[in-house]
Amino acid sequence: MKQITFASRHHQLTNTNTWTPDSRWLAYDVRPSGASFTGETIERVNVNSGEVDVIYRATHGAHVGVVTVHPAEDKYVFIHGPENPDAGWHYDFHHRQGVIAHNGQVSRLDAMDITAPYTAGALRGGSHVHVFSPDGQYVSFTYNDHVLHERDPKLDLRNVGVAAPYGPVTPQGAHPREYAGTFWSVLVSHTTPMPQPGSDEINRAYEEGWVGNDRLAFIGDTVSVHGDKVPELFIVDLPKNEQDWKRAGDTPLQGMPDTMPAPPAGVAQRRLTFTHQKVFPGLVNVPRHWVRSNPQATQIAFLMRDDNGIVQLWLISPEGGEPRQLTRNESDIQSAFNWHPSGNMLGFVLENRIAQCDAATGEVTFLTSDHGNPPSGDAIVFSPDGDRVAWMEETAGFRQIWITETA
Repeated sequence: MKQITFASRHHQLTNTNTWTPDSRWLAYDVRPSGASFTGETIERVNVNSGEVDVIYRATHGAHVGVVTVHPAEDKYVFIHGPENPDAGWHYDFHHRQGVIAHNGQVSRLDAMDITAPYTAGALRGGSHVHVFSPDGQYVSFTYNDHVLHERDPKLDLRNVGVAAPYGPVTPQGAHPREYAGTFWSVLVSHTTPMPQPGSDEINRAYEEGWVGNDRLAFIGDTVSVHGDKVPELFIVDLPKNEQDWKRAGDTPLQGMPDTMPAPPAGVAQRRLTFTHQKVFPGLVNVPRHWVRSNPQATQIAFLMRDDNGIVQLWLISPEGGEPRQLTRNESDIQSAFNWHPSGNMLGFVLENRIAQCDAATGEVTFLTSDHGNPPSGDAIVFSPDGDRVAWMEETAGFRQIWITETA
């Protein structure tokens, strides 16, 4: 094990895509905790030398965080909070945006238009946890809506969206908090405030993961016939070309004053898991995790309890079918997870150690032994070359970044 950050402050890795393509640098933000959005810089650290670069520094009272890296270029995307925040407009789920930093240049990812009639390709609220597709063309995100939040916060349902490189989008409204964006942004999930019990309807879509370059899987909260929340796995097939990204279905892409923005025509979510009758139904929300496909886009991994109540890794085909229980541990997996770039292994925290399991057999190998403090469950991230894995743990009172070799 090697500690690579040393300063007397916190360092926060995002749950995926934190390494530069050459496997030499790790990007991070400096929030004091994952839930406290008060960091002012996006940085990266060289895993060999410990050298630190500041990629971006926020100004005018804004804060930034949750950075991920492009798979092939020296390009970074992250959450940016409002500049000059005030009592009426400050950082919140529905008041944030994506920003891309590339070769010293900074651009807004998504446009925002909160003045009716709204603008197709623009959002009406906040995007967050931005992740490039494997080919780097698209960016996925989760979303909260300002317009519906103002009407009734219960109508502001979390959704999943995609920013496609078919902008720019320039809203024509006059609200001082509106802005243009370089990408065309739409939602790809569909939620409803009151799902029919026992149906495929959901009131929340979140923790998405790319399945190749043209599909996106995510967790959706269904409601059982008994009225209980049951998180299930869903998938959407994405449009193939610019024309399809911009073609509206029955509801306008940009939404209406009383409706959420809608997916493009032909984008329909499909449910992959049906666990309402299990002893422990549903994917787990603790530990928080993001569903992840292998690089070959043939298997989606997620966390769910077995019949003994133990949190295990499960796999399912993007085409559906019965999930396969991969791990058979005697104690819970304790973290989010990621696939090794080979697709042969997955990494996570187990028994307060960094572990990886064989993607075919589920056999677990521990990569670390004694930790000063348990590794954080937020992020276990393999380098693109597959040689190392990074995580965070408390060290001398601060969250620091550590790495170890995978073999």
